[in-house]
Amino acid sequence: MLRPEGEIHWARAALESEYALRPLDALDGLAGGATRTLLMVQPRPLSPGENVALDGWVRRGGRLLLFADPALTQDSAFALGDRRRPQDTVLLSPILSHWGLTLMFDDDQPLGERTVALGDVPLPINLPGRLASAPDGPCSLSAAGLMALCRIGEGRVMVIADAALFELQEQPDAVEARRRALLALVGRAFE
Repeated sequence: MLRPEGEIHWARAALESEYALRPLDALDGLAGGATRTLLMVQPRPLSPGENVALDGWVRRGGRLLLFADPALTQDSAFALGDRRRPQDTVLLSPILSHWGLTLMFDDDQPLGERTVALGDVPLPINLPGRLASAPDGPCSLSAAGLMALCRIGEGRVMVIADAALFELQEQPDAVEARRRALLALVGRAFE
């Protein structure tokens, strides 16, 4: 997805139209302080050191937009175990718990994409999770637990419990709607 000679995902093209991107393979490099904003979409499980680095980075003023989907619905061209394949289930309980959040999944919800409003942003979802926040925690929830906004130290974290926004689309209108939604969410998270 990051190779210049490969087909560019619509989300990468949308982000590159507004931002200079710098992909990270590991979160250890956050300690230097050069990065002020971070977008993570369905990340692999983080090592204990990466959890500590991410938490410290946020507490020092970092801004994180995290899409954490407990049941990814997009098919992948990559086999199970391939590093390029997105995680089918996000495994971030240690860092989410540290921030006072729990990600849950309702097995009885219907399969199929629908749109919900996150404020003025129409967001496509498909088998989303639901976030719960500790009563005295730093996070506030909206859209029935689909989104959490957390003030962690000097920084801020926005967590969205679904990643259907990033699914590939054939119709130009659907791609444009997703592009607008992504850029609106990024702008809100990083403002």
